[in-house]
Amino acid sequence: MNRLIVLLLAAVDATIAVAVGIAAILAPLTVLWVVALPGADWAALWPATASIWQFAMLVPLSIQLPAEYLTATGIDAAAASFTLSLAPLAFAAFVVVFAARSGVRASNAEAWITGVSSGSVAVAALASVIALTSVNDTAGVEVWQAVLFPTLLFALPAVAGAIATEWRDAGNGAIASVRESCARGGEEWAQVPGLIVRGTAVVIVGLVGAGAVLTAVALTLRAGEIVALYQSSNVDALGAVMLTLAQFAYLPTLIVWAIAFIAGPGITLGVGFVVAPAGVTSGIVPGVPLFGVLPDEVSGWLLLLALIPVGFGVFAGWLARSRLVVAHDSFNHAGESSREQMGPRLAIAGGIAVLSAASCAALAAAASGSFGPGGLAQLGPEVGPVALAIGLEVALGVSILLLSPRREATDDLPWNEAQLTAPLD
Repeated sequence: MNRLIVLLLAAVDATIAVAVGIAAILAPLTVLWVVALPGADWAALWPATASIWQFAMLVPLSIQLPAEYLTATGIDAAAASFTLSLAPLAFAAFVVVFAARSGVRASNAEAWITGVSSGSVAVAALASVIALTSVNDTAGVEVWQAVLFPTLLFALPAVAGAIATEWRDAGNGAIASVRESCARGGEEWAQVPGLIVRGTAVVIVGLVGAGAVLTAVALTLRAGEIVALYQSSNVDALGAVMLTLAQFAYLPTLIVWAIAFIAGPGITLGVGFVVAPAGVTSGIVPGVPLFGVLPDEVSGWLLLLALIPVGFGVFAGWLARSRLVVAHDSFNHAGESSREQMGPRLAIAGGIAVLSAASCAALAAAASGSFGPGGLAQLGPEVGPVALAIGLEVALGVSILLLSPRREATDDLPWNEAQLTAPLD
């Protein structure tokens, strides 16, 4: 495909990724302005929309409540300034998926560098325009963060999608050259990078699925507490709808919290308030209905949830070992040594564990931050403990199948060759 066409299509992909997020925020805010705030200044609609979009793109907001608002609501002046950084990850997840697909398409068009660069530049340009046209005194941002964070949120998944496609399909180019260099070390070493990525994908997808199931169970079991928090919020029908929409955007954030709970470290909500399988410390739950899913107490049996990452590690190790066995046997039939190499297996086991830990660390970092002043200044999982727990649990599971010795084919038969050829008594 012509590089100019790839460039234009990638820019269109980036524009759509930004426009969909802006539209999803602007539409309900417009309804709110018309129905609930008929006398509101329409000039404030765009800054509000842009600030929420930037917040959804992981850009921290510096909130400064106006004096008249403090007077009307009776809020302490000490709580007038705070930072919002606990982002609703639904918008970021959409951009990540859209960007990865854009990178894959650019690779299939044999112009992945052009496509990724064009899309990233388009996002940076749009983010710059949004940042420069939405300056307001209530929700301030650092301009460099408002440009860099959305750009990275698009660029990194696009690069990852393009490189994965190049590694699998490309017949020439820099990625294909690296793949051929790995192949020179033998068929088993040639499989190592791909199996590390595939095994990590199995672990992360599995953990996200397990986190989603745990979140659904918690929402079901704690429905009464959630309804009680809705009732205590004293919002009208429109306010309840807006609050519900905002909480839907936080469901991916809650899923990451569930992953941290499954792994063992759990999550923190303010100073000294920890929710983990080992126990729940006392604390004040923020008055947001979605936080009603947090349990008041837990059973010690929930510590067994740590076996879930181990199980996904076992599955990833089984997939990798199966591929290695096929590669080894093909070389063995060609006259190579029948003994499997330990080096590739160690590299794959370590790579899956490290990459899984790094991926969960990134998720934990994105799903933690400040949600207000005082006790809301730090919510979510702690990055270091979550990464360490996931890394050790996945390493254990992967090692069970990937590093265990393999019996030779003759050992699997009821008789070996010597017994079959021996004369009968």
